[in-house]
Amino acid sequence: MSAKPWGGAFDEQTDPRVEKFTESISFDSRLAAVDIRGSQAHARMLAKAGLLTSQECQLIVDTLATIGGEIERGEMAWKTELEDIHMHIESSLIQRIGDVGRKLHTARSRNDQVSTDLKLYVRDSLTLLDDLLLDLQRAFVDRCQIDADVVLPGFTHLQRAQPVMAAHYWLAYCEKFQRDRERIADCLKRVNVLPLGAAALAGTSLPIDRDETARLLGFTTSGANSSQIPMVAANSLDVSSDRDFLAEAIFDLSLIAVHLSGWAEEWILWCTTEFGFLKLPDAYTTGSSIMPQKRNPDVLELIRGKSARVIADVTQILTLLKGLPLAYNRDLQEDKLAFFDALDTVQACVELAPSIVRRAKLKVDTINARLEEGFLDATTLMEYLISRGVPMRTGHEVVGKLVRLCESKGCKLADLTLSELQAACDKIEADVSGYIGVKNVVSRLSSFGSGGRTAVLAQVAVWQERLKS
Repeated sequence: MSAKPWGGAFDEQTDPRVEKFTESISFDSRLAAVDIRGSQAHARMLAKAGLLTSQECQLIVDTLATIGGEIERGEMAWKTELEDIHMHIESSLIQRIGDVGRKLHTARSRNDQVSTDLKLYVRDSLTLLDDLLLDLQRAFVDRCQIDADVVLPGFTHLQRAQPVMAAHYWLAYCEKFQRDRERIADCLKRVNVLPLGAAALAGTSLPIDRDETARLLGFTTSGANSSQIPMVAANSLDVSSDRDFLAEAIFDLSLIAVHLSGWAEEWILWCTTEFGFLKLPDAYTTGSSIMPQKRNPDVLELIRGKSARVIADVTQILTLLKGLPLAYNRDLQEDKLAFFDALDTVQACVELAPSIVRRAKLKVDTINARLEEGFLDATTLMEYLISRGVPMRTGHEVVGKLVRLCESKGCKLADLTLSELQAACDKIEADVSGYIGVKNVVSRLSSFGSGGRTAVLAQVAVWQERLKS
């Protein structure tokens, strides 16, 4: 029974079916690099606390580095009887350096070890994802220059509503992804708290220094005079069961997926013949097996579709956690599956998105040919009346009647004569011509954050500066 690191009290070998059922090496092997980092920091802390000699510490650290290199090169064979990545690495260490390797697990448990590994992995992964989102934001801001003079219809309920600069659309997505990045940054505050040293659930009687481990692994926050304050989990019982940080990270990933899905849906509509706003690059579309003319937006459709998986991952992690008593329970082995799936799915989508954004082309002639359709200037005409003392609801009714008149005549508001306009409201004067028509509307939308030319150009400049660093 000594073959199992935990088997000293057992009289019977583990059923091979149980080993297969309980293993996690098939999916947690990707934690190898962070497990090595965590173990090296733990060894250095043990040496500083006098629980390892400096020679023993160096031997452990160096051997772990060798093992890490072998794993990275694909040279380690995974065995179900060793259960997880932690036992694979520790067993390999003991096999190479004997009793010195057996000292590494002093003052820790797999409970706090796996939590530490997960936090390191989540921290690294979310930091990388933040960089990818930054690139996507830059792609949208780059489009603002390409489409600087393009006006698009804005929609509510998928009905034409008011005109906006194309750049206003692009910056709307910058705003969404900025909130995603801010959520990531906020989540990292809770990720960046060290679990290691809590041991199984009650801490340890050995003289460890958890602050030192926190400093070695970067679980710190900035203090006065640029000092780094160690961030260490304060309740050992909570540490073993805490996966709040993982649930939060998965939720953040799900909202990124939702934002990507909304963008994909919009562009899928825009590249239809019915809309005719957009042409996607051939490299990001596919053809039909039977219809030669087809260019299908399959990449965008999959970005939209894959959001369902990430949303389901939120349900998985919350359902997993909802009924667990303190402290560690083996159910938590399943937590990684939700995060890995959500991360991989979102990362794949965000890696493709910037190229699609940069290479797609607006069909400006098609857009302009229909831009005056849909009475996009109706709201501004109503505001013209308001500015002349007409109550808002009265102005709304007046313009509604004018729209109905245009519909009966098959014309636009700008096609109505001044006398027809004045028949609807005697407050209308000749200067109304400067308020109707899409170009006039875009020039008059001036409130902060609006879709008019001046306001949008100001925001483009803000985003260009904001995304420099």
